[in-house]
Formats: sequence, C-alpha cells, structure tokens
Amino acid sequence: MAPRGRPQRTPTAAPIPASLNTIAVAIMAKAPRPGEVKTRLCPPLLAAEAAALYRCFLLDKIAAVRALLGAQPVLAYTPDEAQAEFAVLAPDFTLVPQRGPDLGARLHATLAGLLAAGHPGAIAVDSDTPTLPREFLQQAIDCLAQPGTDVVLGPTEDGGYYLIGVRAAHRALFDAVPWSTSAVLEITLRRASAAGLHAVCMPAWFDVDTPDDLRRLQTMLDGGPSAAEADQTGRFLASMRR
Repeated sequence: MAPRGRPQRTPTAAPIPASLNTIAVAIMAKAPRPGEVKTRLCPPLLAAEAAALYRCFLLDKIAAVRALLGAQPVLAYTPDEAQAEFAVLAPDFTLVPQRGPDLGARLHATLAGLLAAGHPGAIAVDSDTPTLPREFLQQAIDCLAQPGTDVVLGPTEDGGYYLIGVRAAHRALFDAVPWSTSAVLEITLRRASAAGLHAVCMPAWFDVDTPDDLRRLQTMLDGGPSAAEADQTGRFLASMRR
C-alpha cells in the first residue's frame, strides 16, 4: 500500500525504444566476393565483375531501405567474418548474422530474432532486385503495420518472392521449401492458408540471376525510369559498356 498522504501511482511498462515501434526491414545479403555471388552470370561476366555488380545491387537496396518510412533498417549478412565489410557498406543499419543451414532456416531465424527483439513486424527482402520500385517496399511496410495482415509477400516472376514479412514467427512457412524453384510462392501461400494466416501479395517483379535477366536489366536501365532506383548498378553497367 502507498504511504498515507501520498497518491498511489499506477505502475507503467517501460517504454519501448522508438526503433522497436517500427517494422524491421532486413536485407538478406552475402559478402560480395568473386566466385561466391552471382555465379550464374559467369559467363558473360567474369567472377570479379559479377561480385562487383552484386555489390552495386547491395548498395542500391541499402539506399532504398534507408529511405523507407516507419522502418528499422537491418542487414542480415553472411558469412560471419564479413561483419566489418558490411559495417562499411551500411554503417547506419543494424547488423545481424544469418543463422541456419539453408535459406529457409536463415529467413526464419532472421525474422524470429527481429520479432523477439520487440518489433511489431519484420520483413526480409532479397538483394537481387536492384530495380524494385521503392513504393513496393513501402506498401509492404504499411500493409504489415495494419491489423489483419499476418503475412506479406512480394512475388517474383519466376515463382519465388523478393520479400516476405510476418507479424509472428511461423516456421511452417520456411521448412522444407524447394528453394530456387517455381513452386516457392505457391507453397508459401498454401501453407499460410492452412495455418489460418491472412496473406497479402505485393506487385510482382523480376530478380537478376541469369544472363537473360542481366540483358533485361541493362535494357531497363538505359534511360528508363528504373535508373533512379538502381543508381549504383546503372553506373557500373554503363562503365562496363564503355
């Protein structure tokens, strides 16, 4: 009981830091090292060129996420020893190492960890879509921030997805998924429905994995409106042509 003569105070919960009141947006990133990234682009690119191009992809995605509203920018990196390298690329981002034996495990661990830290929602976004319109990312954040949406997905044209966001950790969305196949999105939506989760899809986009994708990217960046979304990538490809 409170001492006589003093008003009794109602206990209040400790305030959550402002950054935890936002949706966490984590870029899933690999260290841009020759022979370890974008290997399906070799040929026509050399391994060093493919790594340099992927570094530009990362820089453009970092710039896109940095400009989002209501988001806490995160970079989920691999391998562990690349932390210092990523700290240079994204000094204002929260850095978290990827954990798990495959992509599904790493996605689940990254999202679950951000939710456990106190974020009301978490989104994992790929690093293979340098021309992805920024408004698609913003739409995903705004959608996930609203009650009634459990899962948000950004489909890719090849049947996968460029982002997935959740308000609670759901391992079933990631276990035993046949990654890098055209069935990924369909399976994820089916599992979300089976779990009683309401899923919302963003507009579809294309990722850059193959030489045909690279040619499409070059055509798109030749003076088109997507050039603003992929400034670093566009500069690199222009320098290669010169």
